[in-house]
Amino acid sequence: MTAETRPVTVRFDADQLVLELRHDAEGAYYAFPDGRSGAPGAPRVALSLAEAVHARIRPAGTAETVLRAWANGTARPGPVPLDDPAAVPPVRVRAGAIVIRDGAMLLIRFEEDGAPYYEIPGGGVEEGETPEEAVVRELDEETGLTGAVGPEVARVWKGGRHEHYFLVSATGEVGAPETLDNYGGAPVWIPLEQLPDTPLWPRRLSWRIEHWHRTGWPDRPAELADSITELGPPCRW
Repeated sequence: MTAETRPVTVRFDADQLVLELRHDAEGAYYAFPDGRSGAPGAPRVALSLAEAVHARIRPAGTAETVLRAWANGTARPGPVPLDDPAAVPPVRVRAGAIVIRDGAMLLIRFEEDGAPYYEIPGGGVEEGETPEEAVVRELDEETGLTGAVGPEVARVWKGGRHEHYFLVSATGEVGAPETLDNYGGAPVWIPLEQLPDTPLWPRRLSWRIEHWHRTGWPDRPAELADSITELGPPCRW
């Protein structure tokens, strides 16, 4: 459930999505135009799909719905349900560590019904912890590495959770399996160029990490809702 249920009106100008440019304490973001939005006079801009997939568009859940349909060739102008996961208290807050060495990223490999899938090292933020403190603790518990926290590059809402992902510089070597606490998973290094096609949670973050590593990390955290339940199909949106 979200705080509001009114629809959002999606508008296109030819093959570009029409949005309003707004600002908050963290800087610029985009929103779907709405006369009741409380942002009179906000300038309107039109973004291509290639631009929109890298933009901070709110509400994040509605943006996911629109971008998924647009990337699949099924987007249409008109009302779309408002879906704002940021307006609802999370059931859990998670912190994840993006650790990259020698062109590869550290992931935790799991297997289900004979098929592998991967997660970014991390876990729940405990009472009294900050996400930055939690990510260092979880990285140590799951991999044996000692981490130094860098910038937060993404915030992901998924399944009622609010997840924070940080660039982390890690020292040491991956610990012996019997010393690690990762629920049966195994730390592995995956080449960055393979990430877009790796069955990785959260799915919408996998290709972005490879892209950001090549082109530069975002100045402010990307904001993504991710309701993908199947890791097999490709995602580039």
